[in-house]
Amino acid sequence: MAGTTTTRLSDPEPGAASDRIVREFAQRLVENGISGLPAGERRVIARVAKRYALARELDIAFEESTTFGDRVADRVAEIGGSWTFIISFVVFIAVWAGLNAVLLHWSAAFDPYPFIFLNLLLSLLAALQAPVIMMAQNRQADRDRLTAAHDYEVDLKAELEIMALHDKLDDLRSREIAALIEKLERLAEKTETELAALKSERAAK
Repeated sequence: MAGTTTTRLSDPEPGAASDRIVREFAQRLVENGISGLPAGERRVIARVAKRYALARELDIAFEESTTFGDRVADRVAEIGGSWTFIISFVVFIAVWAGLNAVLLHWSAAFDPYPFIFLNLLLSLLAALQAPVIMMAQNRQADRDRLTAAHDYEVDLKAELEIMALHDKLDDLRSREIAALIEKLERLAEKTETELAALKSERAAK
């Protein structure tokens, strides 16, 4: 329904076919109202009718619904996907392995080769980090869907406003043309009257 409606609203081809599509769409809206349209398009039509602005700051609206866990997930994903984390982690593993290799000579290594405790820590980190990053990705997907829906509504409203502006310009141009034609007709009548009077004067002479 949404795709069909958008195609009909944005039909750029003038002529009888385009006029027929517009009339059918308008008649369907008159008969069925806007209840059959998607929620986004109903909201756009309502805002166009009331002259309300549709654009809004999505980041602020999205952050208002963010929980503490969501912010933690975003922060973990931000840190885990940075070169700082990668370099720091490589340095940590190198220090861990080197320190245990040195302490092994004095039999004081707390995690000797093959570093079983380090493997346990890495497995635990991976097990915790993966779902947290997936949570952040899901939030980003929600943000992208919200942005796409908002962009569609703004584009649709702009298209409706442009169509209304075109209608106003066409109406203004039609009235100007009608006024010009009326002036030309009066001028033609005046010219014919003057020519008739001139002919009468010449005939009288």
